[in-house]
Amino acid sequence: MEQAFESLMREAGSVNEDDPRQMASLMRKFSEKTGLNLGDAMEEAISRMEAGEDPDQVEREMGDVLSGDDFSLEALQKKARSGRPKPIQDEKLYKLN
Repeated sequence: MEQAFESLMREAGSVNEDDPRQMASLMRKFSEKTGLNLGDAMEEAISRMEAGEDPDQVEREMGDVLSGDDFSLEALQKKARSGRPKPIQDEKLYKLN
């Protein structure tokens, strides 16, 4: 997981934030590398931006659907970490003091 974040952070440094296709591509890669499901609404928004639609237009049309989620890198990292299952401990194999 950490390697995925590091790789994406390096890539994010070279992304032109004014290019919706590059930003959408970065979000798509983040979702694929982390296995994080961004939800149907965000998937639709990413697909539309990858197709070259204006992000402002996408937001105007989908604003109510997208406004409830925080898609900042920090929020996505937290969501990815919280989605991992807790380790299973077999009392017969491990003795913890």
